[in-house]
Amino acid sequence: MSDPATNPLEELGLSLDDIPGADPLDEALAELQGVMDKDQELGPLDELMEDAEPEAAAAPVVDSNLQKLVMSIPVQMDVVIGSAEMPVSDLIGMEAGSVVMLNRKIGEPVDICVNGTKIATGEIQSLDDDPSRLGVRITALEKS
Repeated sequence: MSDPATNPLEELGLSLDDIPGADPLDEALAELQGVMDKDQELGPLDELMEDAEPEAAAAPVVDSNLQKLVMSIPVQMDVVIGSAEMPVSDLIGMEAGSVVMLNRKIGEPVDICVNGTKIATGEIQSLDDDPSRLGVRITALEKS
């Protein structure tokens, strides 16, 4: 490596006076020389790379962390027992005690939707450990 005090242009037999706009060029060369000198002080990268894990080994960790993150995203699950269509006038006329007739009968399968997309059908059940609560048993999954 050349001595930092020596100008690389002078080594080539050129003078900065011969080059128009030499001041920015001289500054750039000096900066490059400083970077190269610092690189020499740090030494070869081989020693640093021996301690580092290869990228291939780190990839499964990243994938695993991403998978954990994705699997922890909450989704909205809805069990749709039925729906009804009616004119606004009937809707406005509702009061406490009004009954809305749904498009399904008791015992018919219900739709299980995640974020608004039907993913399965199921049947309503009371929970064994708490009969005051309802659950849904999945009877069929939607084909993708």
